[in-house]
Amino acid sequence: MTVVPGPVPRLLRGVDRAAFAAALTRRLRERGVPVDLTATGVFVRALATRTPTTPTALYWTARIAVVRRHADLAAFDAVFAELFADAALGTDPHARHRPPAGRPAASAAPGPPEPGGSGLPWAIRPTVVGVADGDAPDGPGVPQRLPSAAAGLADTPFEDLDAARYALLADWLAAALPALPTRRTRRRAVRRRGTRTALRETMARSRRTGWEPIDLVRTSPVRRPRRLVLLCDVSRSMQAEATAYLHLGRAFVRGTDAEVFAFATRLTRLTPALRRRSATDATAQATAAVADRFGGTRIAANLHALLASRHADLLRGAVVVIASDGWDSCPAADLAAELARVRRRAYRILWVNPRAGVPGFEPRVAAMAAALPYCDRLVPGGTFAALRGVVDEIAGCAALSRRPVTTTA
Repeated sequence: MTVVPGPVPRLLRGVDRAAFAAALTRRLRERGVPVDLTATGVFVRALATRTPTTPTALYWTARIAVVRRHADLAAFDAVFAELFADAALGTDPHARHRPPAGRPAASAAPGPPEPGGSGLPWAIRPTVVGVADGDAPDGPGVPQRLPSAAAGLADTPFEDLDAARYALLADWLAAALPALPTRRTRRRAVRRRGTRTALRETMARSRRTGWEPIDLVRTSPVRRPRRLVLLCDVSRSMQAEATAYLHLGRAFVRGTDAEVFAFATRLTRLTPALRRRSATDATAQATAAVADRFGGTRIAANLHALLASRHADLLRGAVVVIASDGWDSCPAADLAAELARVRRRAYRILWVNPRAGVPGFEPRVAAMAAALPYCDRLVPGGTFAALRGVVDEIAGCAALSRRPVTTTA
């Protein structure tokens, strides 16, 4: 779709906004930019809420609505330049203002795009435009509205993350803590719409009304968040995901009532180490505490050790999250027997498998197949986006029925 040069208010006059958004997103998909129907709908609603009157406003509206990854900005600029390069210089009033330092001023008359450039005027380039020292502030600055760094890493495997990206993961997880399912306690509190009448409090209030119990005091049970128990596999086959799962455990420990254990050939409690304020110090101390890190895997033996230890009561009524790929050197029958014991104590069991998000994944490993009948949900956990799914599953596990898992998530 080509915009005809003309006055500024006529930029999208007479244009079907839905068709315009569909045409733009179709071209973006042809260039390899992943634009889903949700982003297209957001773009249409943005155009209907406040119709852009300049190419600059249209550029930022489209870019904020449909671009989710920093790597897609170049393709988006190229598509936008092909559509609007001929009209942008003639319709954008900001093109007459002073360009950034080191860039020649754009002429007021329409002209061809500069060689080697994106074909866009300086006012809508994907950079921050400021006012140079000593110049009059007549040129408006364009804010840099880039997708968040976490969104850009949504589909990045954990083996490709460096220290800086792990720090970003820690901050993102701290901000994405779930509202854990609650449990009913024996305590009761006064509620306006309570389910039971408190006789003592009602009679105490009746003193004001001549001992006539007119104002009934009602109470309801107090609900507390359920405990979360995370069992993290740190064996050799989980080397790429172990650090990310420790960051997940730290976020749970610092924000909820949670316990974290690591296991390979033996069980190690990491809750005290992960309570540290610094994510780097917490993961470093937790890593140092695990002596069998990147060794073999004995899931059934470690579950038996947990059930036989003084920490076994932590599982009672808790949401148990087992983060492992299911490779176990113990017999599959032993793992099934131990998970049956855990299931009788726990509220829900979620199994996070980093391989479950791979297309065509099937739980053919003997241990994984034996564990599925005792799990309430099998969740992928190999990327940023998958960890967000883990957080969402934990928040919504109260709605899960206690039926064996027969298919992958």
